[in-house]
Amino acid sequence: MRPAPHPFRQYLSLILLFAPAVLFVVLWFIFRQRPGLQINSKFPFAPWQFIAIGVCGVVATIGGVLDWRYHRDPLQLKIPKKERDAEAAALGLGGLPMFTLMWLAMLSAKPTLYLIPILLVLIYTVAAISYDEFVFHIKRCNKQETLYHRMLVLGNGFAWLSWFHFIYYK
Repeated sequence: MRPAPHPFRQYLSLILLFAPAVLFVVLWFIFRQRPGLQINSKFPFAPWQFIAIGVCGVVATIGGVLDWRYHRDPLQLKIPKKERDAEAAALGLGGLPMFTLMWLAMLSAKPTLYLIPILLVLIYTVAAISYDEFVFHIKRCNKQETLYHRMLVLGNGFAWLSWFHFIYYK
């Protein structure tokens, strides 16, 4: 019989799922006075890209939480340690550095300095997500779990594209 995973490891992917959303809202509030963010006191309060980031981010987060809960249901398939590690690597080694680089680029007077590192982290993140999807999920996922994954991946993808558009299309 395998020992139960450490409680922190059980929640690591969930913590990493919420980290960018919470950080984005906190930092957005802290830096709301910066002219480059184009935040207004009148409607519309923010550029459309921020609204798209919010909507797509909520969809992604809901998909991620539903997938996380799906795997905690004793009637559903438990995910193996290798898969949990792959998901944590995609979120922790891809998502958090991407968030940091995007935030720094957004606040920078010269965001093009961050373009190559952003693209390198993007390539890693897409490879990590693809590895997770094609190695672990392609054969065993049912329609419900596939829907959760699509919500997570496409929601995050469209949120990232909106943020990228805001930074580099000025």
